[in-house]
Amino acid sequence: MRYAKVIIDLSSREVDKCFTYSIPEDMQINEGDLVRVPFGHRHIEGFVAEITETSEIDPEKLKPINEKVTESIILPELIELAAYMRRKYSCTSADALRVMIPPQLRGSKVREKKIKIAELASDAETAQSSCKKAGLQSEVIRLLEQGAMPLGDIEKAIRGGGAACRALAKKQLVVIKDSAVRRAPAIDEGGRSCFDPVLTAEQSCAANELVNAIGSGERFLLYGVTGSGKTEVYIKLIRELLARGKSAIILVPEIALTPQTVGWFHARFGELSAVLHSRLSPGERYDEWQRIKNGEAKVVIGARSAVFAPVEAPGAIIIDEEHEGAYISEKHPRYDARDIAAERIRISKGVLVLGSATPSIASFMRTRPQIRPENRLKLLELNQRVLGRSLPECCIADMRTELAEGNKSIFSAKLQRALRECMDDGKQAMLFINRRGHSTFVSCRACGHTVKCEKCDVALTYHQNEQLLICHYCGAASKPPAVCPSCGSRYIQYFGAGTQKIEAEARRLFPDRRILRMDMDTTGEKDAHARILETFRRGDADILVGTQMIAKGLDFPDVTLVGVVAADTTLNLPDYRSAERTFQLITQVAGRAGRADSPGKVVIQTYTPEHYAIKCALKQDYRAFYSMEAAYRKKSLYPPYTTLCRLVFSSGDADEAANAASQALKELKDKLDEQKLTRDILSINPGPAPIKRLRGEARYQILLKAYTAGNVTAVERIMEELSGQGTRKVNIDFEINPANMF
Repeated sequence: MRYAKVIIDLSSREVDKCFTYSIPEDMQINEGDLVRVPFGHRHIEGFVAEITETSEIDPEKLKPINEKVTESIILPELIELAAYMRRKYSCTSADALRVMIPPQLRGSKVREKKIKIAELASDAETAQSSCKKAGLQSEVIRLLEQGAMPLGDIEKAIRGGGAACRALAKKQLVVIKDSAVRRAPAIDEGGRSCFDPVLTAEQSCAANELVNAIGSGERFLLYGVTGSGKTEVYIKLIRELLARGKSAIILVPEIALTPQTVGWFHARFGELSAVLHSRLSPGERYDEWQRIKNGEAKVVIGARSAVFAPVEAPGAIIIDEEHEGAYISEKHPRYDARDIAAERIRISKGVLVLGSATPSIASFMRTRPQIRPENRLKLLELNQRVLGRSLPECCIADMRTELAEGNKSIFSAKLQRALRECMDDGKQAMLFINRRGHSTFVSCRACGHTVKCEKCDVALTYHQNEQLLICHYCGAASKPPAVCPSCGSRYIQYFGAGTQKIEAEARRLFPDRRILRMDMDTTGEKDAHARILETFRRGDADILVGTQMIAKGLDFPDVTLVGVVAADTTLNLPDYRSAERTFQLITQVAGRAGRADSPGKVVIQTYTPEHYAIKCALKQDYRAFYSMEAAYRKKSLYPPYTTLCRLVFSSGDADEAANAASQALKELKDKLDEQKLTRDILSINPGPAPIKRLRGEARYQILLKAYTAGNVTAVERIMEELSGQGTRKVNIDFEINPANMF
C-alpha cells in the first residue's frame, strides 16, 4: 500500500498541514499531482507533497484519494519553495502553492483546445474515382492533396466544403480527427535580427563570468548604463545554458509594458521561448504553462509570477530592471520575486542575475566588501554604450526662472526649442510625466477645498477626454462640480498637469505633427501597449507622451529628444525612497534618447535643480548618487540600514480598525518585552495610515523600525503572528519594507 501526504487547497491556518490518504491500487499518483480527496463532508482538491510506503496512522482509518485531477502540476522543488514562502511570508502552504500555477488549472477550468482536422484516407486518385459527379467533394479532395487541413480552413476555402468533407468521411474517403492546437500569444518581433551580434569587450567579460558560474549557485548584479547591451549578455548566458540542456527564466517588471524585450528574446529563441503574464487569455496562459512543463519551451519570459514557472532546476534566473517595485506582490502572500528567485537558485544551483542601469540602493550595497558572503552579490559592470555611442546630452530647465520670465506654459522655452529642432530634423521625441490625466487635482480658489474621492482619502484627478474626475486608487468617477461643494463658490480651478494636458499642449504647439499618448487610460485593451509602441517604432508618429510606461526597455533608433516635463513629481512624495525613484526614472527615460547613430538630447524640467538626485541624473552618474543616497539613509536610519515592518488594519468600520490596531500594539509591545527584543527597535509609530481611507475602508497602521543588525527575524515573526489575528470585520496585512508607504 502506498500513501500520499496532501496539502489541502484551503487558505486556512487550521488546516495548514499535510493530511495522509491511501492511494488506490489502480491509481498512479506522484508528488506534485493535483488530486481530489474527501475532507470532512466535502470533496476538495489538494496537492500531493510526498509519497510514502508506510503510514504513522492506522491504514484502516485512512480515506482513499478520489481521483487525480492534473498530473505533476507542482514540481518537487516548488513544494520546497512553498515551504520557504510559508516561513518567510507568514502564509499557508496552500496560499504559496496557489500563486505558482495558473488559476485555470485548478478545478480544470481550462483544458487543451482541440479542432477538427481532415485528411485523405487513401491516395487522391482513388478518392476522386469514387466521387466523380460530386463537384464540391472533388474540390475538397484536390485541396486535401496538399495535406491535412482544419475543417474551418476548408470551409473558408470552399463554401460548403465542411459539409462535403463530412460526407467524404461517411464514405471513408476522408478521416476527420481531433487535433490539439496551441493558443499562442501575439508577439511582435518588429523585424528584429535573429542573429547574435559580436559582443564588446565589456559584454564578453561579463558574459564569461556568468557562463563560468553555471551550476555554482552564484548571484550577480549586472550594472550597465542605458544602451550598454545588457540583453546581449543575458542571451549569451542563455545560449550556453541551452547547449548544456538547461533552461532559463527571465523576469521583466511589467511584461505588457515591455513588448520589445519579449520580441528580442522571441526573435532569438523562437519556439524554445514562452511568455507568461497576466494579460494573456486563460487559454494562452494554460498552453504556455503546459509547453514549459513538458519541456517544449526552455526560455521563459514573464512578469513577477513567472519566477514560479514549471521549469525543472532552472540554470539561471535573470531579473531585468531589478530596481522596480513591480517585483513585490501587493496581494497576499506579499512575496518579493527577487527573494523567491534567490531561493530557487539556491535549490537548483543555478545562476542569479540582477540587471539594471539604476540598481536599487539595497542591491548595490550588497556588492560592497563588508557584506556577509551569504548576502553578497558579485558586481559586473558595463560602463560604455555599444558601438561607442555616447550618452545623451542632458540639460536643466529651471522652471522657477521660466515663471519669473513670464512663461506660464507647461513647456520651458528650452524644451520648446529642442522640440522644434527635433521635428525639423525629421526625428522623434518622447515626453515623460509620471502622472496621467489632465489636471492632478481640482480645488476651489475661494475656500481652498479640494475635491476628494468619497471612498478614498485622495484627491480626484481630472480627465479631460472623458470630462470626469477619476480616483486612481478605486476607479470611482464623477462629473466635476460647477460650484464648490464646501462654500458654493464658482471659482473652481484645475491645478497641475498630467499626460492628457501634455498631449494637448504638444498638439497646440505642433498641430501638424502626429502625437501618441501611452498611459493607463490608453492601454486598457489587450495588446494596446504593443500597438502604440509599434506605431511609434514604424515612424507613424512624431511625439510619444507617456508615464513611466515609456521609461524602460524601449529602443527607438529615431528618438533623439526626451523631455522630462516634471522631474519633481516623485521627488516630493512622502517616501524615504523618493530621491532614489526620481533618479531612477529620469536616468531610465533619458536613456531612451540617442540609441542609434544620431546624438541624443534630454531636457529635464524642475523647480529644484540643486537636489542631488536631479544633479546626478543630469550627469547619469549612478555612483555619485549612490554615495550621497547611502549617506542620507545611514544618517536618517532608513533601509537598508534598518528594516521597516508595518501592520495595516483596514475595515469598513473605523472604530473596529482602530480598536484592532490598539489591541495589536499592546500585544506587540508585551511580546517584544518578553523576548527582550526592545533594544533592537528604533521606533514604533501607531496611527492612521497615510491614506486614511481606501476603497471605502478605514485604515490604521503600526509602523515599526528595527536595526537590520538586530534580531529582525524574531521581530518579524511576532508581527506575522499578529497579522494572523484578522477577522471578518478587520483585515490585517503585514509588510516588510513596503513598496508603497500609503
